[in-house]
Amino acid sequence: MVVTETRADTFRQERRGRPGAATRYRKHTRTRHTIRWEARLDRIGYDAVSDGCFPLVTNDPTLTDVDVLHAYRYQPNLERRHHLLKAVQQADPVLLHNPARIEALFCCHFRALLMAALIEREIRTAMAAAHTAAIPLYPELRACPAPSAERILDLFTDLARHELRHDGQVVQTFEPELTPLQRQVLTVLDVPATHYTKTASPA
Repeated sequence: MVVTETRADTFRQERRGRPGAATRYRKHTRTRHTIRWEARLDRIGYDAVSDGCFPLVTNDPTLTDVDVLHAYRYQPNLERRHHLLKAVQQADPVLLHNPARIEALFCCHFRALLMAALIEREIRTAMAAAHTAAIPLYPELRACPAPSAERILDLFTDLARHELRHDGQVVQTFEPELTPLQRQVLTVLDVPATHYTKTASPA
């Protein structure tokens, strides 16, 4: 990069009025700087060789280079759980003075994360065993090759059982009607549809 300095001179009358032969002028000089650059082909070539490379740093000295790479590639799985914790379970900062309450709250979040992971593993393993490439869980019934716990739970959110009561007695029970997609998911998960469509008899 080269910085070039140029000067421009301007002249103005010392006093107001119509200029004449005896008019005196004052000279003003203004300095300007311009930048001119040239590509350094040697540096461009050096950067092109290392383009796309980045270092992996770890604080575990027992890991080999391959182990560090495997740990790095596992990171999306951890990010997925963070997404479930913050977005789906909506874990927010809360003011809890008792450490036991903090532990209890995060125990509940941990169990919810564990259940979500088990649901995802169960349905994906069952799909692979049944040679099912995808399930139409996305909006507009678009194919979903790797169902998430969030999509599965959303599928059953609107299911509800209604009871008609008179004087405290149940007159009639209206069971929920499962859609073909809901029945397909229950079949893949090996969950009987009767868990949703039949009222459990009192013990």
